[in-house]
Amino acid sequence: MTINRRWLPLNALRAFEAVGQHLSFTAGAQALHVSQSALSRHVISLEDLLGCQLLERRPTGLVLTESGAALLPVVHKAFDRLEQSLNGIRAGGRGVRTLRVHIPPSLLQKMALPMLRDFRKEFPDILIDVSSSHVTGLPAQDVDVAVVYDRPNSDDRITDLLWMVRVTPVCSPELWAHNQGKSMGELMAEQELLHVKLEGEPRGLLWATYARQCGVTIDTQRGLSFDTAISAMQYAAAGGGLALADVDMFAGEIAKGELVAPFSEVFEDGFGYYLKFHAEDLADPVVAVFRNWMLARFSAQRPATEDAMRRTVGSNQP
Repeated sequence: MTINRRWLPLNALRAFEAVGQHLSFTAGAQALHVSQSALSRHVISLEDLLGCQLLERRPTGLVLTESGAALLPVVHKAFDRLEQSLNGIRAGGRGVRTLRVHIPPSLLQKMALPMLRDFRKEFPDILIDVSSSHVTGLPAQDVDVAVVYDRPNSDDRITDLLWMVRVTPVCSPELWAHNQGKSMGELMAEQELLHVKLEGEPRGLLWATYARQCGVTIDTQRGLSFDTAISAMQYAAAGGGLALADVDMFAGEIAKGELVAPFSEVFEDGFGYYLKFHAEDLADPVVAVFRNWMLARFSAQRPATEDAMRRTVGSNQP
């Protein structure tokens, strides 16, 4: 029997959302101000209607089943949309829409903040809740639009490439002044290598990829590891070693001479920045506006950084 909107189990769906978000019947009941037994009955009735289990009780606590994990973000988003629309109507059309956006920390600090400022100036009726976390790929929290740092992949979301990351070794002007004339292999072998942590990846992955592309054999596991690219670049600028700089993100520091890029070899490291959102949100005008804005701004950003990099990368070679 097909479920239709004439008898959607709204109370049961609300109960499932509360339990699924907290992975706790107790916390879910407190959030909705109802009894735990009532909440449990609603979830069981929804499972009976669907003919499958949505939550599984384990010794360590509740976990979502595959069906539950598929249903929860849909229910959450549907209630969000209803809430926003009702509040907008109640405010007599003066309501504003809040867009939940995730952006990785270094990208947010280095490039996205001025873009968000300009977006708000042009679209003041769209509020933005920004989250940021040190993850490779999608964040754990549910958002409307996510900018992610990841390898190329395909999933059930709409995915737009902002750019593939291109890297080159950088160091402080002082460090390079004391090592003028050394080859790339010599410099990489003698100096501390600075890493950026990648979730689920080996410590020296990015340096190993770069060294292989250059035909250099070195120990890529040594050195310091940082949570963010910004921290690694700041350490390098202070004379702490060699970092692999995203030449688009850190073009300004290289152009100003705060960081030196001694060698002309610039390679893609296999990772990129992607804009991701659910396919059903293609029809959402707010998501569409934000998507088009971000694609246009990042598209305009790269030519400027490419021009700056042509003037500076490798210009310090003897």
